[in-house]
Amino acid sequence: MSDDNIRVIIADDHPMFRQGLRALLEALGIEVVGEAENGPAAVKLAHDVQPDVVVMDLHMPGGNGIEATRTITRTSPHIGVLVLTMFRDDDSVFAAMRAGARGYLLKESGAEEIARAVRAVAAGEAIYGPEIARRVLTYFTEMPDPRKSAFPELTDREREVLELIAQGRNNGEIAGILFLSPKTIRNHVSNIFMKLHVADRAQAIVLAREAGLGT
Repeated sequence: MSDDNIRVIIADDHPMFRQGLRALLEALGIEVVGEAENGPAAVKLAHDVQPDVVVMDLHMPGGNGIEATRTITRTSPHIGVLVLTMFRDDDSVFAAMRAGARGYLLKESGAEEIARAVRAVAAGEAIYGPEIARRVLTYFTEMPDPRKSAFPELTDREREVLELIAQGRNNGEIAGILFLSPKTIRNHVSNIFMKLHVADRAQAIVLAREAGLGT
């Protein structure tokens, strides 16, 4: 899609910011087809005009950008929403992502970065400013593995045994994999059943697989 074909709506409650952003985009050959000062107005305008991209502020009086983003992406999934905001906190970033925003930039971003993001979102790509990208990456790399936090009452060895039980291994196979005696495995299995309050292997497998083990 060439810049001449990209049609944009700006949703922001500050008229001077809208005016500046309009001038910036139009100077770079991107057409601004409408402006909105709050979320509900952005939703209505997006429905009426059907732009390629809505550049959306998040916190606006009279209706916030998160709900507007959710509505627009649900009712018109072909419209890309690029969040452009001052808010860099995790709650705002991930709320926007869950609402369906394809991009997230801070208002301090440079003109070329904003224009590049508009073009990318119009092309169906997902794009985030450098700081936001680092924040998202950090969140996912540091997010604890839920399998490791499941069943805290079990020892590490018991969790290993439960993982193998969830994979459908019998006691003999587990003993061979862990280089332990069959008697030791039987003891671990008994302890697991007691701690998880299950009667048999089948119930243990169900609990383990619900927690993501055995996959």
